[in-house]
Formats: sequence, structure tokens, C-alpha cells
Amino acid sequence: MKRYTNIATVLVLAVIAALPVLAQNSRIYREGDGWVEEITGTLPQSRNLKVNTDLGSVKVQGGSDGDVRYTIRKRSYGSSEEAARRMFQNFGVTAVKRGDFAIFEGSWEGGRARKFSADFVLTVPRDMQLVKLSSDGGWINVRGIGGKLEAETGGGSVDLDDIGGMATAETGGGSIQVGNTNGELKLTTGGGNIKVVSATGRVVASSGGGSIWVGKASAVAVDTGGGSVNVGTCQGEAHVETGGGTIDLGNINGPVSLETGGGTIKLAGAAGPVRVSTGGGNLELYKLMQGARAQTGAGSITAEFVGTPSNTQAYSMLETSAGDVTVYVSPEAKMTIKAVIQTAMGHEIKSDFSEVKVTSEGGDWGPKTKYAEGNLNGGGPLLKVRTTMGNIYIRKAKR
Repeated sequence: MKRYTNIATVLVLAVIAALPVLAQNSRIYREGDGWVEEITGTLPQSRNLKVNTDLGSVKVQGGSDGDVRYTIRKRSYGSSEEAARRMFQNFGVTAVKRGDFAIFEGSWEGGRARKFSADFVLTVPRDMQLVKLSSDGGWINVRGIGGKLEAETGGGSVDLDDIGGMATAETGGGSIQVGNTNGELKLTTGGGNIKVVSATGRVVASSGGGSIWVGKASAVAVDTGGGSVNVGTCQGEAHVETGGGTIDLGNINGPVSLETGGGTIKLAGAAGPVRVSTGGGNLELYKLMQGARAQTGAGSITAEFVGTPSNTQAYSMLETSAGDVTVYVSPEAKMTIKAVIQTAMGHEIKSDFSEVKVTSEGGDWGPKTKYAEGNLNGGGPLLKVRTTMGNIYIRKAKR
């Protein structure tokens, strides 16, 4: 008798651990040139969601007050309804609640899925703590989730918006687009583009070769194998690397580190120190507050210093192998300037500041080396300017 009691207890616990759907319906109908098996149902209210499918797209919409509602569609483009039904049987779908998880699984059995697709459409409570989605190749779309999100697809696109917690998204090669989020973002694609409209947290993004665009973030750390990078505004630090694309940043309220293999770099303003490097593009750096170290292999440099760095040890250096350097300095800035043209083949150093004195070395017939030194407003943090072949202009910035 005791043995049978134990067996009954185990069975009851198993049923509690994996609750079935509250209601589920299935129908098959013709749509266009294919057939659809549509499965609809409801799972009890859950705090977490997990979807894992061998194929198909996944769409999750937050906002329901209680249960998890779902619609799963299998699509077959077979020659007959009978052939379509056989295809539907190859893709098994389960929907179950285990503990605090609502779990959906799609499993393909047999050979390669030809002329077949599927999609999961789920409506869930907004206050879910965790949403974890995985598809071997379909797109993923998530809206209105208050908690943490983890999304992964083998190659489809990822589209996210209105995410309250930390969000991670990874795709083998598709694009990633994010609207508004409140937590940290970690985004990775094998080669697609990445776009983020607004993130109150830090944005960490990586693409094998696509472009990256971030409208607003608290901090940015992004890299791409060769695409361009554009960042609007950033409340903290910005770190950007690209194999060869252009870099265009707005106002950054923190340190800046930018590197490209050969593209142009533009920076509208930075409150912290700036480190910039390009293999051959032009550099345009404005509203620098804490100094800058910028280098280009062959392009021109334009830099604007709007104040005296609070850290007197933070010197600046602007260097190019072949190009002009134009420096704008606010009239009230305290700065010590040292400039040099190594091979002045008709090139000049010109300054709007009387404190900056220009000298030269070399014969009348060969190349000369030209220098300029001066202490503005009594001197301050050092600014070094250097070009191998190019002109140097030191101008007064407009107030």
C-alpha cells in the first residue's frame, strides 16, 4: 500500500511541475499557394518565458494582465493538403508551464525543411522577469517587456522596443534594430547593421562588417569589421572601433576613444579626454575640454579647444604624415603650444596669437623644418602639433 502511495505522489508532483495548457485549438486551412496549421492556446500566468525552436520566427508582445496567450502557425507549400499534413507532423510543437516558466518548443524531425516555415506569436504579461528566445534561423520581434531579455537567432533579424531590463541579442548575420530601452544592451551580429534609437543604459554592440547607429545612450562601446559608426549623444564614455568605415559622433559627456583603419572621424564635442586614430582619413574634432591625442596617416586635422583642461598634466597632440592641421583655441585658454612642420616644401605656420613665435631651420634651396612655440595666457597644458608635409594654422576660436 505504501509503494502505491509513493507512486501516486510522484505522479501528482509531475503534473504540478508541468501544467498543460488551459485551452488549445488547432485548425488547418488553405492560404494562398500553401496550407497553414494554426494552433492557438493559453498557458497559466508565468513570471518567465522560454522559447526554443529549430526553425521559425518568434514575436513576443507584452501587455496582457494574466495568462500567456499564443498562436503558432506552421506553413507548408506542398502540392496537396495530405502532403502538407505530413510536413506539419515533422514539426512538433509543445507548450507547457514548468514552475515559473512558460515554455514553448519547436522541434523539426526528418531531413531538411523545404518549402516550410513557422512563426510563434505570443502575448505575455509586461512584468515578466525573464524572456529567453532562441531560433535556429528566423527573425525575432519583442515589444513591451519590463524585465530581462535574451534573444538569439542563427541568421534572422532582431527587432526590439520598450524593454525595461537588460537585453542581449545575437544573430548570425541579420540586422538588429532597437527602439527605446531602459537597461544595458549587448548586441552582436555576424555582419548585419545595428541601430539603437535610445538606451538609458550602456550599449555594447559588435558587427562583423555592418554599420552601427546609436541615437542616445548612457555609454557606448561598439566595433565593426568595416562599416561606419554614428553616435548621437552619450552621457558617459564612448569607445568606437571600425576596420575602415567613417566615425561620426555628436556630443559625448565623457572620455572618447575612436579608431578606424582608414575612414574620416568627426566629433561634435567631448567633456573628457579624447583619443583618435585613423589610417588615412581626415579628423574633425570640436569643443574639446580635456585635451586630445589625434593621429592620421595622411589626412588633414581640424581641432577646437574651448577651455583649459582641469587636469594640467593632460597634454594634447595632433599629428599627421601628410596634411594640414588647423587648431582653434578659445582666447581665454591657458595653453603652451609647440608646433613643427618636418618637411616644409613651401608650407607655412600661421597664428592669430602674437605669443606664438615661428622659426625655421634649413638652407634656402632644400626643404626646411619650421617650428612655432608660445604660451597663451601665461601657458598651461601642452599642445603639440606635428605634420610631415602640410600647413599649420593656429586660430582664435569664436566665443
